[in-house]
Amino acid sequence: MRPPPLVLLPLLLQLVGRGIAAPPADSLSQLPAPQNPKIHLHKTKQVLSWEPVSLDNDTRPVVYRVQYKYSTSNDWFNVDISEAHIWVNCTKITSTKCDFTPTSLSKGFPLHFNISLRVRAELEDRVSDWVTVPWFQHFRNVTIGPPENIWVTPGDGSLIIRFYPPFDIEATSKATFLYYVHYWERAGIQQVKGPFRSNVIVLKDLKPLRVYCLQVKAQLSVTEPDISRFGHLSNTTCHETTVDASTKLQQIILIAVGTFLLLSVLAGGCFFLVLKYRSLIKHWFQSPPSIPLQIEEYLKDPAQPILEALEKDSSPKDDAWDSVSIVSFPRKE
Repeated sequence: MRPPPLVLLPLLLQLVGRGIAAPPADSLSQLPAPQNPKIHLHKTKQVLSWEPVSLDNDTRPVVYRVQYKYSTSNDWFNVDISEAHIWVNCTKITSTKCDFTPTSLSKGFPLHFNISLRVRAELEDRVSDWVTVPWFQHFRNVTIGPPENIWVTPGDGSLIIRFYPPFDIEATSKATFLYYVHYWERAGIQQVKGPFRSNVIVLKDLKPLRVYCLQVKAQLSVTEPDISRFGHLSNTTCHETTVDASTKLQQIILIAVGTFLLLSVLAGGCFFLVLKYRSLIKHWFQSPPSIPLQIEEYLKDPAQPILEALEKDSSPKDDAWDSVSIVSFPRKE
């Protein structure tokens, strides 16, 4: 066979060069990476979520794989049921979230460990790049809700508050909850008491038979590392304080005695005024002189024979005497 002419050699070299520069087959099979991965930490919840990957020309379902690692290691591990302490399967799942929340079977990630997570999309032999979520620690990044199941028992000038913590913490943990009570008399100034370590709090030295409103807030305190996070305030509730039987009886006696003394002072004052201003009071209450009715009628109409009737009524009558006495005086000479 005759060798190709020299004029064709540059053309062959150009074709070979194009073949070498062609993109590899793996890049053509690359999947888009999941977008906006984020970790949701609220109370004991630990949930990783992301946006789904959509393909224009392929209707086959895309699955996802989640891996984790601790800050003390460089090795990544699949999140599946083979991990005894996690017991969660997030390998080849169609869901766009992975829930690590502790359950009866799963303990989830340790609350004081630094955790890193990453997720990628898979479709048979096609995969996407890994998308890594910034490391987190539950105690450091968790959103703490208010204390739960709050109920208040009114007492004698006091309020007894009982509740449950926002979420359970292991007794061996270096974390604990502290509690603060915001309270105020209705239409009064707010006051704060705390911190309290107990979930039973007694507000003392309150005014009896007054309405007080209150809210409770938790603070997560970790010693190693030093972490302090405040939670949300609970809903506002209002309650009226009470008084015991002896205090109530004392109040009734004091009210009765005070009322009696007040009435006594008023009565004594009235009596003193009557004695001092007796003539003036008599003058105020004395009825003015009046003209007899017959005279008033005569003055209105003098033609009426009223005077004759009066003379007739006033004519002397025979009086009946039981005895008659004669009194005489000697005549002067």
